[in-house]
Amino acid sequence: MNEPAFDAEPTLAPPAIVFPGQASAHENAYRDAWDLLARRAPREALELIEPALAEEPGNRGLRSLRAWAFMMRAQIVKAEEELAGLVEEDPSDAWARHALGRALERQSRYDDALGHLRLAAVMSGDVEHELAVLRVERLAGRI
Repeated sequence: MNEPAFDAEPTLAPPAIVFPGQASAHENAYRDAWDLLARRAPREALELIEPALAEEPGNRGLRSLRAWAFMMRAQIVKAEEELAGLVEEDPSDAWARHALGRALERQSRYDDALGHLRLAAVMSGDVEHELAVLRVERLAGRI
């Protein structure tokens, strides 16, 4: 039996060196955009988020921040579209589900909002989420 011939030695690439505190461009964009949104600067946050998402369109963290920025800018339809995609991809994401309910509420689509808000309240156990359910039930004329 003939042995396979190895003409060249295998090459192994060492892993990239990551120093403490060093983050990827996407991690930096996320952190900086989060800080901007916390300081109520959604336009500036979107300026960081959009280029990072162009490179990594499936990044859920960045997409969540983009939805938050859209909500802050009252671009409710854009926020709804982003959040609906996030919920479709991961139905157990309580934050995205609650935010989608809030986007629908802000459009006075109370019946559509209630299902998302109720699920988010049950999944998270968050009192604020439960209060959102009561508020929308009242607005929808259910209580």
